[in-house]
Amino acid sequence: MTTTRVILNFPWTSGSDKLKDDLFQDTGVTDAVMNVARKELREDKAIREQSLEQMREWIRQNQDIENVRTDDLFLLRFLRTKKFSVFMAEQMLLKYLNLRRLQMHMVHDLDFLSPKLNKLINNGYMLASPIRDKNGRRLILGFASLFDPSEHDSTEMSRVHSITYETLLEDPQNQILGFVHIGDFKGITTAHISSWNPTDFLRMLRWGEQSIPMRHKEVHFVNVPSAVKYVIEAGKAIISKKMKERLQVHVTAQDLCKKVDPACLPKELGGKIPLRDMIESWKLELAAKRSTLLALDKMKILSDRGIITRHNNDRNNNNGQLGMETITGNFRKLEVD
Repeated sequence: MTTTRVILNFPWTSGSDKLKDDLFQDTGVTDAVMNVARKELREDKAIREQSLEQMREWIRQNQDIENVRTDDLFLLRFLRTKKFSVFMAEQMLLKYLNLRRLQMHMVHDLDFLSPKLNKLINNGYMLASPIRDKNGRRLILGFASLFDPSEHDSTEMSRVHSITYETLLEDPQNQILGFVHIGDFKGITTAHISSWNPTDFLRMLRWGEQSIPMRHKEVHFVNVPSAVKYVIEAGKAIISKKMKERLQVHVTAQDLCKKVDPACLPKELGGKIPLRDMIESWKLELAAKRSTLLALDKMKILSDRGIITRHNNDRNNNNGQLGMETITGNFRKLEVD
């Protein structure tokens, strides 16, 4: 398939970019990617090996967790997200496991062949572009119009998101280089919004950033109706300052193409490749990681006593509460043309 060959031949993963540094020959990534790891994550062989051993020993001694993966690839997603602060990586792992426990209906049974999930994936509701951008990042594409709220609910939506993220995180280059998110709101209706319980939406928005080990480099929303902009603005009240700065809202696909290389986008958003071809390429990636994702359900957290929460002052708590109340109100009164 053409799109599959494109990603294999992309310069960031080209066989011509030889690994000249013996320190990184065991990582499965190129010099260009490891240069980013050195510069942005402070990663080198010594730090990587020392940090992995510390995390493995912590897992062995931790009686609050069971069957947690200890392979390099899994643990490195947390270490890289937290720039090799072992303590912070351990905390994020606990939060990740706790999210999987508390929101089991949204993040378990990640089988892309499950009939309803497979239908959403076949429709193209969410996928990753087979073309990396100029920085070597994968683009995660979501299309509101391809989610039918009369047939699917927020649980199925969340599981498709989880399938997408977990599949991509099995690639060390993605862990290092991060992701660009593209959300197309064309065709969104009130039914799309009301498919979510406001409390669940707020919880997943807030917990997701804290618990899912992903480097979110850019977030682009396009074709956003004015009513939805109010929800987006209110949602900024409960996400980090860093995420606020990386979020951009575009009126049209043409505006999006000024910020994102069209070569990475489907024709439906001003790009080169038909969305259908991208979907077929993405399904091959999902099939390759299916058994790995299904095995995630074996991991357990028995107690959350090891999770250290940040206690904000009263002013911050009040601001956060106001933001949550604003979003909840907007959910209830939202009307989309």
